[in-house]
Amino acid sequence: MSTGYLIVVGVDGSEGGRRALAWAATEAAARGGAVRAVIAWSWTGLDYGPIATAVSPSDESALAGQVLASEIDALARERGSRLPVTAEVVEGSPAEALTTAARDADLLVLGSHGHSRVRHTVLGSVSESCIRKATCPVVVIPAPIREPATVG
Repeated sequence: MSTGYLIVVGVDGSEGGRRALAWAATEAAARGGAVRAVIAWSWTGLDYGPIATAVSPSDESALAGQVLASEIDALARERGSRLPVTAEVVEGSPAEALTTAARDADLLVLGSHGHSRVRHTVLGSVSESCIRKATCPVVVIPAPIREPATVG
């Protein structure tokens, strides 16, 4: 795998994380580079919903790894090709983990959850913190614009 151009992308099992991973993979392929997909976990932090429930820190780490592997595998199946993506599971806060992982990267890519018109909520606290702390450029992939349902 080429490591000439490195993109670090935050993955968390959300739609925003999936969009960010897909964008990062496309960008890395266009530049002949590689992607380092990073998921952060903490014993008191992540909720994996219907996937599973952790009962110990080692379970939490393993579940985070499963989420990350699942997201990478889904993208590879969708694209029908081998992706230049490595996976990294990091204990700690997402913003710290991502900015640390990106310290030697050319780009950090994050997904925005876009739940509100309020700037902080639209961008998200992790994205906002990464923008403030990162030593490389940060790309935040916006949530798609949802058209209101029409009655008719």
